[in-house]
Amino acid sequence: MAPFFSIPEMSLLRSEDMNLVQLIIPVESAHGTISYLGELGLLQFEDLNLDKSPFQRTYANQVKRCIEMVRKLRYLWEQLRKAGLSAARSPPEIDIDLDELEIKLGELEAELRELDGNLEKLKRTHSELTEYLLVLSKASTFFEAARNGATSYQRESSVSSMTREGSMDSPLLLEQTDPSKQIKLGFIAGLIAKTKAASFERILFRATRGNLFYKQLPLDEPVTDPATGVKVEKLVFVCFYSGERARTKITKICEAFGANRYSFPEEHGKRWQLKTEVASRVTEIQSTIDASILERDTVLSAVSYQLEQWTTLVQKEKAIYHTLNMLSFDVTKKCLVGEAWCPVAAKVKVQDALRRAASDSNSQVSTIFQVLHSEELPPTYFKVNKFTEAFQQIVDAYGVPRYKEINPGVFTIVTFPFLFAVMFGDWGHGICILLATLWLVYNEKKFGTQKLGDIMDMTFGGRYVLLLMAIFSIYTGFIYNEFFSVPFHLFGDSAYRCRTPSCSDATTVGLIKYREEPYPFGVDPVWHGSRSELPFLNSLKMKMSIILGVIQMMLGIILSYFNATFFRSSLDVWFQFVPQILFLGSLFGYLSVLIILKWVTGSQADLYHVMIYMFLSPTSDIGDNRLFKGQERVQIILLLISFVAVPWMLLPKPLILRKQHLEKLQGRGYGVLRSSDADALDIDLDHEHEHEEFEFSEAFVHQMIHTIEFVLGAVSNTASYLRLWALSLAHAELSAVFYERVLLLSWSYHNPIILLVGFIVFLFATIGVLLVMETLSAFLHALRLHWVEFQNKFYQGDGYQFSPFAFSSLEDID
Repeated sequence: MAPFFSIPEMSLLRSEDMNLVQLIIPVESAHGTISYLGELGLLQFEDLNLDKSPFQRTYANQVKRCIEMVRKLRYLWEQLRKAGLSAARSPPEIDIDLDELEIKLGELEAELRELDGNLEKLKRTHSELTEYLLVLSKASTFFEAARNGATSYQRESSVSSMTREGSMDSPLLLEQTDPSKQIKLGFIAGLIAKTKAASFERILFRATRGNLFYKQLPLDEPVTDPATGVKVEKLVFVCFYSGERARTKITKICEAFGANRYSFPEEHGKRWQLKTEVASRVTEIQSTIDASILERDTVLSAVSYQLEQWTTLVQKEKAIYHTLNMLSFDVTKKCLVGEAWCPVAAKVKVQDALRRAASDSNSQVSTIFQVLHSEELPPTYFKVNKFTEAFQQIVDAYGVPRYKEINPGVFTIVTFPFLFAVMFGDWGHGICILLATLWLVYNEKKFGTQKLGDIMDMTFGGRYVLLLMAIFSIYTGFIYNEFFSVPFHLFGDSAYRCRTPSCSDATTVGLIKYREEPYPFGVDPVWHGSRSELPFLNSLKMKMSIILGVIQMMLGIILSYFNATFFRSSLDVWFQFVPQILFLGSLFGYLSVLIILKWVTGSQADLYHVMIYMFLSPTSDIGDNRLFKGQERVQIILLLISFVAVPWMLLPKPLILRKQHLEKLQGRGYGVLRSSDADALDIDLDHEHEHEEFEFSEAFVHQMIHTIEFVLGAVSNTASYLRLWALSLAHAELSAVFYERVLLLSWSYHNPIILLVGFIVFLFATIGVLLVMETLSAFLHALRLHWVEFQNKFYQGDGYQFSPFAFSSLEDID
């Protein structure tokens, strides 16, 4: 069926033409050929070995080898970051064989692991000796204080005994102590984390039943824990005990709490000698650590110049062998056979790459490139740029367009930012978003090479969407005449004036119109503060939302016609497009026409009354609500059209499908004369493949669901567009509240401090609520209007993305 009318083809309107091609590649040139195709990045290979596991494929060993090399490269990158170094800019590339690179990576990994292991041991030893030195320094104070106290006590005791000698108050028999019965006290010294000290002390006293003398002293600064390598605040402790049993308990408690114990000599001279030795040992180990770090950094610095080149090489090799595993051998085992999807426009480039690959590999046989006929649905491929990419991603998030299906992304470029602006319209807020977006666009080269956070990356990716949203918001802001909720006389004087010189009744009774010429552009500024005109402003936004919604839904139905004609579905044209456009146009299209007529003529007709009685009493006289001559007869005709459109959508299509199916079955009953039984078998097999099951009840139920969904959706979707009015009203009211109740209120106090506080609150409220939350809210509502109300009229979205084998899309090694 020839289409009624057509639209010009655009590269973004319909996906690129695709062909399934077959490649027959000689084995000796397979690697080089796939490498050239990876550089080109225009073929999506099909996996011809789905029945084989990854370990059963031809190049499984090569893939595992590349995976191991990737692991080694990842280790080198980790060591580079750990050392605080960055990959240096590569000198001119040096050709290196994969086998040589594998050996070199193995040697580097072994060397660095040995250096790293020795360095970790040295750091652990250094941390232990540092803690030991601190114990020797801090714990000595306990013993020095105890010895000084004992000397002082002994001196005082000697003087006291001399004064008491021969006195009547002195005991008759001095107590004599047997040295063999004196108790020998032991002690344990060490360090424990400050956070565990209280629990540690409490458990010690409970375990020894108080037969313990415990002293502790905090360190001046955190120390590196030998076990974890993390700086921790610790305490030096000394625990005095009596008996072997108490020592065993204390030792186990120290191990449980992670307390590091160190030997501590009692004699002062030995302590001093040991402290000197430990300090010398710490200095030696620190020198060894510095030398080891310098050696490691030297090795990493030498590697950093080629690490990026090596990483790219290994990633490419891994991708090449992974792609080769998707190919199958022919019967001679001398060629690899592959199938791939290729854009028709790219066939010349692919053939040129194949010729260059055959020439470089000195192969005597060139790769055979031929187009295959396939009933399989091709992938969807659109040529996008940095401007259209974000809009296409909005569509793809709902579903990838089917091959050759009309792409909603073309219309989304204009309709999405415009519907957003209808809800967000304020040219002051739009300028703020525009400035932020222009900053992102200006620095796109810098941000494009950096790793950004999730939110920042999403914002940067949609910078051109935000740019159009800001521009459209400025335009609708001029239409609404709102600048941070404040109206301005930008395009001339108002057509209204106050009733009295004091203008005291402007917000109660309203204004009067003193001239016939309307405000030149947009909303008259006095409507924002007038009681009589403010309801009209809200009514204007509400009716405008209905008109915009009907226009966009009609556009969606018209696009369904182009899809139907492209896919040669005449049934969808006559029994889907035609009744849908009639149903929607006879009801909501008529309502939109009435709204426009009311605006043009200045009539006071009640459109609610007109639409309600159009259904309840279509033949009755509408009286003062008449907008044009013969309106009653037009409404009756439109009502009949809407009633006819419903069974038109429901009944004919399943009945015609049933008739076509019966005719097809009847045609199969008449066969041709067969020359042999083999011919008869071939024809029967062909008929078996062509046979498609058809259930009339299933087709009828499907069509009934589709009809009900459209009829109910026409009402609910039209009502859903009222969110444009609701969000616009909410944005304007919030902006007015922040301006009047925060900024103006603080200004009325004539206090600079209150004014400053009020301005800060107004600033943060504007940024946080109006520029962030309201932007996100309007964005999500515009997204819903496109996904549900617009795209469900024509868009299937059940395709799959064209994902070519390309080196440029290789993922980061991390």
